[in-house]
Amino acid sequence: MAYEHILTERRGDVLVVTLNRPDRLNAAPPAMFGEIRDALANLDGARAVLVTGAGRAFCSGADVGGGALTAAAQRLDPGAATYDALTGNYNPTLTALADLSVPVVTAVRGPAAGIGCSLALAADFCVASDTAYFLQAFVNIGLVPDGGASWMLTRLIGRPRATEMMMLGERVPAAKALDWGMIHRMVDDDMLDHEAFALAERLAAGPTIALGLMRRQLHAALADDYEGAMLREAENQRAARGTADSMEGGMAFLQKRKAAFKGV
Repeated sequence: MAYEHILTERRGDVLVVTLNRPDRLNAAPPAMFGEIRDALANLDGARAVLVTGAGRAFCSGADVGGGALTAAAQRLDPGAATYDALTGNYNPTLTALADLSVPVVTAVRGPAAGIGCSLALAADFCVASDTAYFLQAFVNIGLVPDGGASWMLTRLIGRPRATEMMMLGERVPAAKALDWGMIHRMVDDDMLDHEAFALAERLAAGPTIALGLMRRQLHAALADDYEGAMLREAENQRAARGTADSMEGGMAFLQKRKAAFKGV
């Protein structure tokens, strides 16, 4: 399907979504996130998703120069446009990403700022180039982090480091992000595309139903109490145990061979 702000490509069992505004460092108007959400709703059998950016950036943040802000400015209420963009496009897309039934990898080079930072870190695995950096610069323009950043960063790196990112508004280079446990790994820039796709391809060859249950289980565990988390695990284990991939995995173990998962 043709989109205005993104490119999509099916490479085997991996759906590759590319943010495609390189002249603007992939700054994201609300419509871009609407297109991402549409692409995620039409996996057509893809068993993993890779999100990357065209050119030298992942995403430099939200593009607030679009029509929604202009309309709000005309009615002297720019805050309403921001709220509408967040609740109408940015937030629903990040929620759709969290609810996805297949694993997600992001490949980050250059800036992942603002809503771009939220998108990059919403993946199961964030692979970053040594040129990448992560930024929450809202404090520099008198605004607050959005796109779930305050929820996500506090859980990823703890309150003191999340506070540092948000209240000081300084770049976090890929090496520091790796040290903080914010990302999965850092690679040389010329290896980013290869390494990120290889990881997505590996995940796409896994037991898809079990992986989907895992990602929802992990997300829910951030809110569940201990007893609730164990109950959810038991329910998910029952669902996973009834899959053909589970049977294949057991047989492969007994026969001492590599399992050939089919995603069912």
